[in-house]
Amino acid sequence: MALVRWEPVRELTSLQNEMNRLFNTFFDTPTTGNGTATPRRWIPAMDLVETDDHFILKADLPGLAQEDVNLEVDDNVLTVSGERKAEHEDRREGYVRVERSYGAFRRSLTLPDGVDPEGVSASFDKGVLEVRIPKPEERKPRRVAIQVGDRPAAIEGDESA
Repeated sequence: MALVRWEPVRELTSLQNEMNRLFNTFFDTPTTGNGTATPRRWIPAMDLVETDDHFILKADLPGLAQEDVNLEVDDNVLTVSGERKAEHEDRREGYVRVERSYGAFRRSLTLPDGVDPEGVSASFDKGVLEVRIPKPEERKPRRVAIQVGDRPAAIEGDESA
C-alpha cells in the first residue's frame, strides 16, 4: 500500500473547478421543460473608465440598433437594458448550430452621490454604446474662524465682516 500525501490546496482547487463547471452549466445553458436546450443568457460586456471630469461607460451591443437600447438614470442608478432578437428559424429536420446568445439584458450601475442626471449623455456607434457621466463637483471645505473674547469671528470669504 502506497502512502499519498494529502494536499488541501489541490483539493480546494479541484472542488472550485467542479463548482465553476456546475454553475456555468446551470446558468449558461438553461433547459426548458421538454429537455431542449435554449440559447445562453446574453450579458453584454461593459467597460467603465474614469477620466479627470467624467466616468465613461462603454458597452458592446453588436447587432442592436439605437432603438433596441434603453438608458435610464433613477435614484443614482444608471440602467442599460434592451433585447437582441433571435435571427434563426427553428428547424425540425437535421441540426442547427446556434452559438450566438440573444435575449433581454439589464445591467445597472450605482453612480456616486452628487451626479447630475441631466448631465449624462450617450452616443451609439457601430454597436458600441458610450455613456458619459460627469463627475460631481467636489465640495470645498469651508473654513470657520474661532471667536476670541467679545469680537465676532470673521468667516473666510464673508465680505460683510
